[in-house]
Formats: sequence, C-alpha cells, structure tokens
Amino acid sequence: MPRQVLSGFFLAIALAWAGAPATAAKYAAIVMDMRNGQVLYSKNADERLYPASLTKMMTLYIAFEAIKNGEITLDTKVSISRNAASEPPSRLGLHAGQKVALRQLIRAAAIKSANDAATAIGEAIAGSEQAFARRMNKTARALGMTRTTFRNANGLTLAGHLSTARDMAILGRALYFHYRQYYGLFSRRSVVAAGKTIRNTNRKFLAAYRGADGIKTGYTQAAGFNLVASARRGSKRIIAAEFGGRSVSQRNSKMARLLDLGFRRAAPRVRVVPPPLPVYGPRKPVLVASAVSSSPRPMARPRVSPVETAGMKLAINKAVSRVAGAPAPTAGPVAGQPAAAVGQPAPVAVRRVARAVAPTLRPVPREQLQEAQEQMPGDDGQRVVMRMSTSGGRGWGIRIGAYPTRMDAEKVLLRTALEDLSSLDGALRKVVLRKGRYQAQFVGLTEGRAKRACSRLRVWRQNCEILGPTG
Repeated sequence: MPRQVLSGFFLAIALAWAGAPATAAKYAAIVMDMRNGQVLYSKNADERLYPASLTKMMTLYIAFEAIKNGEITLDTKVSISRNAASEPPSRLGLHAGQKVALRQLIRAAAIKSANDAATAIGEAIAGSEQAFARRMNKTARALGMTRTTFRNANGLTLAGHLSTARDMAILGRALYFHYRQYYGLFSRRSVVAAGKTIRNTNRKFLAAYRGADGIKTGYTQAAGFNLVASARRGSKRIIAAEFGGRSVSQRNSKMARLLDLGFRRAAPRVRVVPPPLPVYGPRKPVLVASAVSSSPRPMARPRVSPVETAGMKLAINKAVSRVAGAPAPTAGPVAGQPAAAVGQPAPVAVRRVARAVAPTLRPVPREQLQEAQEQMPGDDGQRVVMRMSTSGGRGWGIRIGAYPTRMDAEKVLLRTALEDLSSLDGALRKVVLRKGRYQAQFVGLTEGRAKRACSRLRVWRQNCEILGPTG
C-alpha cells in the first residue's frame, strides 16, 4: 500500500480517536502546499459549514485591497456606528460615535477577532454591512471560492452564511501572496488597539507548533472550533483549514497533525505558483447620450495691458533688488506711453500690482526647499508626500533600515505600523533614496516617542536609529 494512503489512514484513525465533532458542527479539513496550492489531504473539504470568525480573513483582505486602491488609509478615522458598537463578544468594547483609526480596527479584528471592529471596517469601506457583504461575495467569486456565501463582516451565525474548508484555505493563500506586507500581523501574540493591549486568540497554537506564523481562529456554537493555520519549515510552507473542532485543545491537536502530514507529503522543492489577483470583470462602457454636434473654439486668453505688464516686471525687479541689497530700479519705457514717464513714479495701477506681487517674492528657506524636493515623484514615478515638520517638537524621527527597492522599504513601514507600536500612531512614513538604498523612516515624532519606538523595536531585534530634527 502506498505510503501516502497509509498516512491518510492512520491520520483518520488518530482524528477519530481524539473524539467525534460536536453534533452541531460537522468536521471538515484540508491541507495545502502554500507554495503552489496542491492539496495534500482533505476530508469533507467542500462541505458548506459555518465559518465563524474565519470570515474576518475576507474582511481584512478587502480592507487591505481598499488601502491599496486608495479608497481608505490606515490613518482614516472611522466613526463607530450603533450597529457596530452593539455586536456581541468577542469585541474590543467600542462605543457609538467613537472615532478609531482603521489600523486599530484591523489589529483588533485580526488578533482579538473583535466583532465590533470587523463590522466597523465593513461599514467604513462600503457604507453598510449589507453592501460590504455583497463586496465580500464578489471578491470570493473572483478568488475562486465557489461554495462560499457571506452575510456579514464578522462571522456571527446567520442563515446562509456558509463556507468550506477548501475555500478558506484558498482565502488564506490569497492573503499570504497578495498582501504579504500585512501577514506578519497574524503571528503577533499581542498588540495595542484603541489604547488596549489585546492578546491573540491563536497564541496557544503559535507558541506550541514549530514554524507556525498564522493565521485565524473562529468559534460559534453552531460552527464549533475552526482554525486556518500556516507554518514554515525550511523551504516548505503548509496551510491547513479545519471546521468543527470540539474544543481549543482538540482543534489545536488536530491541526498539528494536519500540518505534520502536510510537511511529510510536500516536495522539498516546487515551483511557487501564487494565486492570481481577483479580476472583477471588464468595466462597463460609458454611454454618450448624443453625438457631439459642434466643437466651439476655446475662448481667447485675456490680454494684459502694457501698463500691467510693466507693473509686474517692476515689482519683480524691486523684490530681487531687495534680496541682493542693490538700489531698486525704476520703471522703464512702456509701449504706448510717453518717454517722460521713465524715472517717474509708476501709475496707480502699476503700484497696486507691485504691492500685490512683491510680498510673495521672498527668499524660500532651505528647509522648505528640502520639503518640496521630498514631495517630488521618486525614480519609480511614485509621489512621496511625507515630510518631517519641525514645529511643536515633532521634528524627530526614526530610521528602521535601508533596502534595495522602494517597495521593500514601504512593506517594512506598513508592517511595522500595524504591529504593537502605539508610539508610532500618527507618525508619517517616509522613504528616502540615499547612496543607492531606500531608507525606511517614521517622522513627525517627539524626541520621547522616537526613543520609545526605537527601544521597543530593538526588543523585537529590529534595527532602529533615532533621527534628530535635522534629519
């Protein structure tokens, strides 16, 4: 008998020996090679069951997608609705009318599995939880999740809110490959969100299984104890999903056996095949109500009189002379005006223009020029609009490394911003090209916050250098 068949046979015996699943939740599981999506083991993998808080993986996927598309930012302040604030546990404890940055809600949904945070994310992106559920289903279809239907953003039990172990494994792979810059969040044991330190609902498995680095737990009475987990050992990376566990300890024990099976069956080296990005179909053409009947000429540019032209030139020359310390010039001859006007006071209209223009022609301070340069498009065409302000004592910053590409630096900044660093809330992310390397910086901090941020980063073995007000 082939080794793989024997392994599956003994695994089935072991899972059955651990106890039958709760009567309200049928057990289902699947194991995939994360690198190419190959299925290494499955049991009831296409059975439609309640996903519980595994749903929040899709909520977070869409949140990351919306950030990438420019629909919302990590720093957007989300106003908490009564609907979100009234969600049952697990919850962060948000209050109606409270304003919370999106990054805080993402942390709470990913780590604490907070239902109120997940609902608030959906409402902030789509306007309502119902509209967000429609977007979730559209994204699920685009990702190839053919047997999933979402009804809400948090996974609380609703009729028709169903998914499968296979579909959740597909979603887990999509999160890993499409938004890897955020994936490290799922392995954090604890984070700070909305001023509260919260602990990962998956911390026991993360601590117990070697190589585990995510991804999401789920539980309701109807669903049982669900888990999607990923782990890496050497060149192999495995992802598995299971539905219908009877307890946390039993679920974790089964998941460990599933991942062990995956590592045994996976080939040491395979070609990595990332899942394709979701395609939402071609855009509808814009219909024109009627054909264009005429194309009028553009209006002529208004003429500037010789007197106004002379006034502007005089104002510019005076401003330049003040800067250089030279005597202010007088008005020269103006076309259409008598030569006797040379050296005489300018007409009233000219003086009025000069007074309006001259105050704007002051020397530009060096730091303003530097800020303007930092806002120019980079070598890859992306615009960096992050600058270090020296007002209010917030001219300090930190540098967390230099990287070969701008994308590498931006990924590190995004990942760090999402992690347990309350001292970085409100800081600006900045990428600076120096000596052929892209430096990742957080700026706009006070001296104390910069020092605290570096101290905490160094505890996590992250390089960090404090930048003074001069940068």
